[in-house]
Amino acid sequence: MAAHWARLRRLIRNAVLLGLAALVAANIYAQWSTADVTFQRAAEVPSRPTAIVLGTHVNRGVPSQELAERLQAAADLYSAGKVSAILVSGGVYGNDQDEPGAMARWLVGRGVPAAAVTQDRLGIRTRATMERAAQVFGVRAAAICTQAYHLPRALILARKAGIDAVGLIGDSHAAMRHSLREILARPAMLLETLIWPLGRGS
Repeated sequence: MAAHWARLRRLIRNAVLLGLAALVAANIYAQWSTADVTFQRAAEVPSRPTAIVLGTHVNRGVPSQELAERLQAAADLYSAGKVSAILVSGGVYGNDQDEPGAMARWLVGRGVPAAAVTQDRLGIRTRATMERAAQVFGVRAAAICTQAYHLPRALILARKAGIDAVGLIGDSHAAMRHSLREILARPAMLLETLIWPLGRGS
């Protein structure tokens, strides 16, 4: 019996160590593989036809601070002539939680022409946003606007969707809990990109 429990403890220990190694490796890869296409200022970003803004929380029709930072990054790109169109992507969870609608209003209210803003109302996940950007909206090259903690995963998923993507960091008031969640999400994302063919679900 003692030998049985010793083997079980070794298996559990090895599984935990393997999981930790995979977590570390996935995060190192995500950061390393996207570092050369990640920028902190709009002036540094190579020109792309479209900016993609990834949705997040809206409070009674008003973008949260985190979402406003992403939108400001896209507005900066537009003002700098780096992009000529902005795709805002998110979910719709009732009249008060219409992420794309709130995002579009925010941009138009700050001088971006309404004709330059397109809404994707089914971008409920980062992967869905990138696949739909490529398949539904015909985006082939884009500048992605989101927080630093989210950008590596977004860029990798954009590449998987066939988009020539660069990223502009819209920061920096993201809560630590978001960063920790993202660290845990990256291994699953990398596995997803390896196993799931493009276009199969989202």
